[in-house]
Amino acid sequence: MLKKNRLFTPGPTPLLPQAQTAMASYGAHHRTADFRALFTRVLTDVKEFIGTRNDVLVLTSSGTGFMEASISNLTSPGDRVLVLTAGKFGERWTSLAKAFGCAVETVTAPYGETISLEEVRHKLTPEIRCVYVQATESSTGARHDVEAIAKLVRALPDTLFVVDAITGLGTTRLDVDGWGIDVIIGGSQKALMIPPGLAYGAISERAWQRMETAKSPRYYFDLRKERKSAAKAETAYTPATSLFAGLAAALDYVRQMGDGNLAAGRDALIANAELCAAMTRAGVQALGLKLFAPSSPAAALTAVAAPAGADSTAICKRFREQFGAVVANGQAEMKGQLFRIAHIGYYDYLDTVGVLAALEHVIAEATGKAVEFGCAVRAAQEVYARAMAKTQTTVEVR
Repeated sequence: MLKKNRLFTPGPTPLLPQAQTAMASYGAHHRTADFRALFTRVLTDVKEFIGTRNDVLVLTSSGTGFMEASISNLTSPGDRVLVLTAGKFGERWTSLAKAFGCAVETVTAPYGETISLEEVRHKLTPEIRCVYVQATESSTGARHDVEAIAKLVRALPDTLFVVDAITGLGTTRLDVDGWGIDVIIGGSQKALMIPPGLAYGAISERAWQRMETAKSPRYYFDLRKERKSAAKAETAYTPATSLFAGLAAALDYVRQMGDGNLAAGRDALIANAELCAAMTRAGVQALGLKLFAPSSPAAALTAVAAPAGADSTAICKRFREQFGAVVANGQAEMKGQLFRIAHIGYYDYLDTVGVLAALEHVIAEATGKAVEFGCAVRAAQEVYARAMAKTQTTVEVR
């Protein structure tokens, strides 16, 4: 049987065809008027996509590069910072902060759970220079309450709030300016549907002011250099020009989703992720499987605990070998314990139904137990039908 390669991973995600075409055909030099025009358009659209009045930057790096920049540009060796961690990417914040000599305090939660606001309140003191958190912990499928955390941080006038929203932007509502997020970070290979290689973010004026006194070393990731260059419609160093062309095409696609309004298109993209996530959770549970993050599930991806007696490594292998589908295994010590199905970006109803239909076969073979074929798909269809009925009712009331 024919097998198409399909990505159901939380990054890289499926590529937008229009972006692929744009990347394949773009060849302008980065110090030309043509690229400056493209670069300016991308920065304007990224600002609208994020939903902020703050300055935005797009760096040629993975999202981790912007994470590192938000440590090196905002802290000095010995600064006390607070990391909120409940998974592998929260632990990355800790490692980065320690690498730059920060005194790291943490609020931790078990994998699959979310952060206790009471513990955050207890740990927040005026000595904390920055607070670092994920919007979505994509190693576990949990979503953190960024709005509530931001409210706690804003009570301290000299503490900056930094959010890794690499899988959150385009899947989760985030009011950057209204909540007072000082730095928010995104990545090209997530909701914006192009390959890895660009990291983007918005930076508050408070954060820019902090950079003038921060003493940590920085060179390539000196955000002040990038801001100065961006004011001249340039990047400080050689950019990934073809990826910028792809990003422009992806942002145009999101604008079309909003009938010409990029912010409305972003909201539609978020609603799509939320619906596909709800469908997936219903399908998974109809199969008798357990969600790994049941109390605060993300819209970016669904993490599923491997059934008793099964190894998620074998489940991922079956998906790939039998259907050409790539789902993500657990990371590090979670490998073998869970698998992750993403629903980010260029991903729709039929993708959701298809991966759940495949999951029925995979689970039947992995466990050796009878599975009622169609039960996961039916549960997902019921979620979709209810959502569509609600949307129709809302339209009629208006």
